[in-house]
Amino acid sequence: MIRKLFEQDREPLLSYLGEEASFNLFIIGDIENFGFEQEFQELWGQFNEQGELQAVLLRYYNSYLPYTKGNFDVEAFSQIILGNEEAEMLSGKLEVLNQFSSSLSFSNRKQLFFAELTEPQSLQSVSESAPIQQATIENCDRVFQLQESIEEFNLSQTARASFRQTIGSGTGRTYFYEEEGQVLSSASTTAENSFSAMIVGVCTLTQARNRGLASLCLNKLCHDLLSEGKTLCLFYDNPLAGAIYKRLGFQDIGHWGMFYFR
Repeated sequence: MIRKLFEQDREPLLSYLGEEASFNLFIIGDIENFGFEQEFQELWGQFNEQGELQAVLLRYYNSYLPYTKGNFDVEAFSQIILGNEEAEMLSGKLEVLNQFSSSLSFSNRKQLFFAELTEPQSLQSVSESAPIQQATIENCDRVFQLQESIEEFNLSQTARASFRQTIGSGTGRTYFYEEEGQVLSSASTTAENSFSAMIVGVCTLTQARNRGLASLCLNKLCHDLLSEGKTLCLFYDNPLAGAIYKRLGFQDIGHWGMFYFR
């Protein structure tokens, strides 16, 4: 049986998702931050005859994210997605997404390594005197100017508003390094929830690279989140970047997929 999920489903749903909290950080974060009664967000669950949850599907605006630990009704979930003519993307654990290949058509598929950090042993020690600041609403525009200058980020027109909303709502944080009023390097999180957070936006101004500034920001960010009992997660597709993250203690735990409908 598949049905919509509501507030009364919160406890068993979070318990189910929490068994693989890193892979489910986006679903968990959206539940904790927005609940079940938002126009832009819906959740469905598949249950067995004993009433146990077997699979979950999240709609966040026009993006969909499925999760299951085993078999599920792919056709039924596909029909829910096909009911939205504006559907843009299916994302999630790669082995779950691959099961939709026979029932949905995609214009493009992207595969990323998924890594997590649970222990601080490999991190450098962080001095309290290190000139690392946490972004606030008051200074986040200056930090965003750095991110805008990074060609590889290819930011959308709504990226600045989204960045401000993340800082203001506390669903993510950014640590940055600046000299003479110019932000030179930063590292951010998004989708923070009670279990985990996603590392994003690690960058340094071109002329300030090779000084270890991004490592300073990232180390501070990781130390603080781990001290709060959260697991750190990140995506990467560049083996060189992967080697850097692994030196910090990140370990690959699987693959993440982003399948686009158009």
